[in-house]
Amino acid sequence: MSSPSKRRDMDVMKLMMSDYSVEPINDGINEFNVEFHGPKESPYEGGVWKVRVELADAYPYKSPSIGFLNKIFHPNVDELSGSVCLDVINQSWSPMFDLLNVFEVFLPQLLLYPNPSDPLNGDAASLMMKDKVQYEQKVKEYCERYAKKEHIENTLTDESEGEVSDDEAFSDGRSVSDDEVAGRVDP
Repeated sequence: MSSPSKRRDMDVMKLMMSDYSVEPINDGINEFNVEFHGPKESPYEGGVWKVRVELADAYPYKSPSIGFLNKIFHPNVDELSGSVCLDVINQSWSPMFDLLNVFEVFLPQLLLYPNPSDPLNGDAASLMMKDKVQYEQKVKEYCERYAKKEHIENTLTDESEGEVSDDEAFSDGRSVSDDEVAGRVDP
């Protein structure tokens, strides 16, 4: 690769050509949403999330910012902002990784193997450690309530046209209806 921008273009194109639905924001390739499905044989199976991706100018040398836009009950995902606590993205990112790794390996691994000892969602972490069965039930309830195809179609899809929906009242992306949208990625 001769430049980070060529690598970024190639990685985004690879993601777009894969089985993932990619929705560019503001007609650029530095910000986009990706439709992400929960891993099979997990409490997240059947869930569909819209994940916001922001690429820094220094990508792939700097990790992408990743965040869930619709709610997910998980110890390592902040319930309000959707921010993800994942070492491989936040601390040990390498230019050897690409966007497909994020969606095919890192996020599925995060959902399959939560780390309740390093939580962003203390309630999820506490419940997971105290009562795994009840934790998994709550995960499934969140999937049913917030993570269906019709839910992601209602989450910030108007951004690419520059419109502001009735639900989008706060400048930081929080919705009036927290039942619909979890939030945006932290920069």
